Amino acid sequence: MIKLLDFLPLLVFFIFYKIYDIFVASALLIITTGLALAVSWVFYRKIEKMNIISFVVVTIFGTLTLVFNNTEFIKWKITVIYSLLALVLLYSQFFMVQPLIKSLLGKEIQLPETSWRRLNIAWTLFFLICGLINIYVVFRLPESSWVNFKVFGLTGLNLLFTFISGFYIWRQILQQNKIK
Repeated sequence: MIKLLDFLPLLVFFIFYKIYDIFVASALLIITTGLALAVSWVFYRKIEKMNIISFVVVTIFGTLTLVFNNTEFIKWKITVIYSLLALVLLYSQFFMVQPLIKSLLGKEIQLPETSWRRLNIAWTLFFLICGLINIYVVFRLPESSWVNFKVFGLTGLNLLFTFISGFYIWRQILQQNKIK
């Protein structure tokens, strides 16, 4: 249920963009992202760090969109989030004991260190590429195309890359079991 809760603000944003406009959708994005955090805390007594970061960025960029009546702010939000994720992953690759991906998944999955590092770099590049694609869509396509890209394109890309990462992990585990 917690993962479905993460999609609620995106769904609300999309619906209210289609019914009203990007300003109403941005205001409701801020509200539903905050509500999703509250619901997560009430039911699970836990809030993921990424959800907190996302809420802060949504609140900042959504508020700037509303205060300045300028849609560019909300459109840049996803590039900022993806850039922050890429920077954190890159930092963990070179300056931490283990890559962030290993910290997140390493308790359940055993992989060689080189595999974790490759996966960490792959996600870093994925987030950078998605951020750059978002910039392209923001500046080259109409706002309605950007909304569709944000809701369906980026969600689809994330699901696809998660699947590809899972396949990579599965192959690494199979290889590891053949060696044993």
